[in-house]
Amino acid sequence: MADRTPDRITVHGLTGHGFHGVYPAERENGQTFRVDAVLELDTAPAAADDDLTKTVHYGELAQQLHAVLVGEPVDLLETLAQRLADVCLAYPVVDAVEITVHKPEVDLGVPAHDVTVAIRRAR
Repeated sequence: MADRTPDRITVHGLTGHGFHGVYPAERENGQTFRVDAVLELDTAPAAADDDLTKTVHYGELAQQLHAVLVGEPVDLLETLAQRLADVCLAYPVVDAVEITVHKPEVDLGVPAHDVTVAIRRAR
């Protein structure tokens, strides 16, 4: 079988108020975090049968990702990204996922629009 571009389901701009970070003020006050999740999977079986159980229910996925985003605080965006990737890979039909975590209220001591950490994980 020839290589083909994988099908993708994307949840873009999921937003929540979390308490992640290494500085006390980040843990005390929290800030806005955003996540983009791009799931790679074969959607053909779901499309052929018009069957939600053969794909990822992105409404449920969004709720699960949001729970991690606003849940237990971690120091590093890298750790948060991995936890979010683990949620996506818990779906058996997902072959790979790319997670981008945005920290738009980051304080770098200089003007900045956003800091992101992006990871890709595959089975």
